[in-house]
Amino acid sequence: MKVFMIKISELSIRCLSRPSFEKEAFVDFLSEEELTWVQNGDATPAEHLVEASGRLCYMSFGESNQSPRNTTQYIMNLIDQGHESVLEHLNWTFLITGVSRAFTHQLVRHRVGFSYSQLSQQYHDESEAEFVVPIEVRNNHELYEVWKKNIERCLDFYKESLADIEKNIANSNNSRKETLRALRSASRSILPNATETKIVVTANARAIRHFFKMRGAIVGDYEMRMVSEKIFNIVNKDAPAIFQDFKIIDGNTCDARIVKS
Repeated sequence: MKVFMIKISELSIRCLSRPSFEKEAFVDFLSEEELTWVQNGDATPAEHLVEASGRLCYMSFGESNQSPRNTTQYIMNLIDQGHESVLEHLNWTFLITGVSRAFTHQLVRHRVGFSYSQLSQQYHDESEAEFVVPIEVRNNHELYEVWKKNIERCLDFYKESLADIEKNIANSNNSRKETLRALRSASRSILPNATETKIVVTANARAIRHFFKMRGAIVGDYEMRMVSEKIFNIVNKDAPAIFQDFKIIDGNTCDARIVKS
């Protein structure tokens, strides 16, 4: 009896860049304008950048021009008023691995405020590809065994298709690079949506908030919820005031979801 030895991937999200704020440069600007920024309470650099940007619109600096709100309250007021354009100054870049092609097909539908760089199946040999198991399949042993069997069949076909590379190169007028591209493009047609992929994602705070609203609590999409949760844990650490109206409920991994208060 054949043992199916496919590689199973696990979700991982690394933060490659996060917001910063050169406070001294902004204070120097205020000094030239003979203004003083009265800061109330503690805030992160990301939160200070949002407050500074918001106050600049009205030049509301100094005790006579500032409300008694602290930074967290000031930002919540901006959000409540729908003045979220200042949130676009905050950007994070994530390296997301261990996700399926099915997931990224949905992710890249988020266009405004997002930028993507994804692993290419045209240029990358997927012979040693890993795969992402849907939670519904993982929790059903019999179904999981059938799933693995079919995944391996797809991968076997992919490898067989690539085995014809040298023959096709010999009979082609195209360069080796373009012939490889064409063959990998044809071969990848058999790879399932469960094939693991890697993607770099840059997004601003306003876009991330919209992403959480749309994707963070979808009951029927476990993978999307898990990505949302991991991203939330990163951005909420850097700028809790920006995401203060979101929270994670049902703390165990299978049921966790992000909801807006």
